[in-house]
Amino acid sequence: MRLPLAIPVIAGSLALILSACGGSTPDGEGGSATSGTLRVVAGFYPLAYAAEQVGGDSVEVINLTPPGGEAHDLELSPQQVAEIGEADLVLYIPGFQPALDEAIAQVAPDRALNVTEALTLLPAEDHAHEGETSHEGEEPHADEHSTLDGDPHVWLNPLNMATIGDEIATRLTALNSSGAFAAGAQALTESMNALNEEWAQGTAECRSRDLVVSHEAFGYLAAQYDFAQIGIAGLSPDAEPSPARIAEVADLVRERGVTTIYYETLVDPSVAETLAAETGATTAILDPLEGLLEGSTGDYVTGMQANLAEVRAGQGCS
Repeated sequence: MRLPLAIPVIAGSLALILSACGGSTPDGEGGSATSGTLRVVAGFYPLAYAAEQVGGDSVEVINLTPPGGEAHDLELSPQQVAEIGEADLVLYIPGFQPALDEAIAQVAPDRALNVTEALTLLPAEDHAHEGETSHEGEEPHADEHSTLDGDPHVWLNPLNMATIGDEIATRLTALNSSGAFAAGAQALTESMNALNEEWAQGTAECRSRDLVVSHEAFGYLAAQYDFAQIGIAGLSPDAEPSPARIAEVADLVRERGVTTIYYETLVDPSVAETLAAETGATTAILDPLEGLLEGSTGDYVTGMQANLAEVRAGQGCS
């Protein structure tokens, strides 16, 4: 469960933290710009990956969500708030990590890039699961993403990642015109186009187009490759689905002959496993790629390729 950022405490000590760390340059840019290397702070892994691919050796990228951490539940340390304050560019999705939104408003309002600005968002229709309950016996509450203008999980369509890369390149070029950021963005686009083609060919012929997932993180992937996403829970992985919702999905699984129910890395699989046991389906992992596991040697591309292998097996693709 996400806890609110203790902004008043952090804000009260922020001046001392920034002073100790060197603070920002007089022109308002981050402290690393004078050395020729731009400092980019990313809220979570896919945004860090895009920045690394675009920026290459011209950027230092800091990922606020550590390996094995749940990106939705990000809480910021004073040191991380200082890093945000010193950054040349901060990459985020508004509403996805509320603690980061608050820190940006305080220390980096003019140096943040909302990476969804150039994208068309899918609607955040979490009202369909109003009966969901939260963990640890709390009262039911609205999904914490309900204030978003749309579904935030844009990075699960590779073509969206290419667009994000272009936006990052534009901002970095404005900060350092000598950087080869356009070339980096073009290389990322070519990689994402190839990945998109791999997915399109690999899922062109499938026995089932119903993608039953533990929570609705895969809307952009489903829309791009002609699947229908059926979420046990809504946009937030923190909310437990109601018994009525579980029963509804179980009926759909039986009626439509769904054989695989996908759960996620970093999230308790018990609901998906229970539903699979009740319906005779099997379970498989589908990674939302919000972060890497500790010790992982993979990256965004290999993660999406692993997801493709799971979907091809689970959906009966040939």
